[in-house]
Amino acid sequence: MRLNWVVGCAWFIASTTIAGEIGQVQGHADQAVGIALQAETRLTNEEAPIDFRNSGLDLRSSSAMVVDQKTGRTLFGKNADARMPIASITKLMTAMVVLDAQLPLDEKIAISSEDRDSLKGTHSRIKVGTMLSRQLALRLALMSSENRAAAALARAYPGGFPAFVAAMNRKAESLGMSHTHFVDSTGLNSDNISTAQDLVKMVNAAHAYPLIRDMTTTGFYDVAMRGGSRRIQFKNTNMLVRNKTWEIGLSKTGFINEAGHCLVMQVNIANRPMVIVLLDSWGKLSRIGDAQRIKKWIKEARVPSIASAS
Repeated sequence: MRLNWVVGCAWFIASTTIAGEIGQVQGHADQAVGIALQAETRLTNEEAPIDFRNSGLDLRSSSAMVVDQKTGRTLFGKNADARMPIASITKLMTAMVVLDAQLPLDEKIAISSEDRDSLKGTHSRIKVGTMLSRQLALRLALMSSENRAAAALARAYPGGFPAFVAAMNRKAESLGMSHTHFVDSTGLNSDNISTAQDLVKMVNAAHAYPLIRDMTTTGFYDVAMRGGSRRIQFKNTNMLVRNKTWEIGLSKTGFINEAGHCLVMQVNIANRPMVIVLLDSWGKLSRIGDAQRIKKWIKEARVPSIASAS
């Protein structure tokens, strides 16, 4: 009996001690989980991009991204990692490759029958046989999205079209655009694909080129054709560059059926530099409407960090 009583006491003391230690460990674990949850909440509230379902933004674009260019913080994302065709947004990469090669901008390039769009059959106001300086071809490709001009730039590159496309993909890789691939200089081929995340990187890079900033934000440009006997006015494909309520530092539109209507811009809103990417918008003017909605959203300071920074 006494032995059983001693054994029982010893078992009770040991169990109580172990339980206390387990409880103490559990308490530390619960405390650690609580700290982690608090940190996660702070990250969600202060640093993570605002999910489109909870933003109050109702955009028509299938994929979109808004980034504070100064801080690099993503303010809004909608399917930002989805790979899709980007149409003439491609021409921003075309421009960077041309300028990186430091080819003579005043060199004349003849528009050839090779530069015609045999894929989509799009119309061009630049006739075969027209002589354009490299700089003018670049301007018309960026401002008016002229496909023959963009095709001619690639054809006149050292090594021709294959070397040009290879340079485009090398440039994309150097910018960390890991989900991007180019197959032509115009964007007419739907195999030119990227993501909104990658295009933010491309817009940031292109914005560093003064000539690209100038050419993509010019509203109208008159060009003398056929030896100066006829003048044609080309206009920017983004109507917002002609709207004085917008402060746009870079702009490029794009459209093919597979890509929908696309728009990328570097803009200043509420005294903050922003990069806006809108892809696969379903209506001709819906990308413009989306841009207007984003501008209103930022100006109304629905993003806490924007309100405090302004």
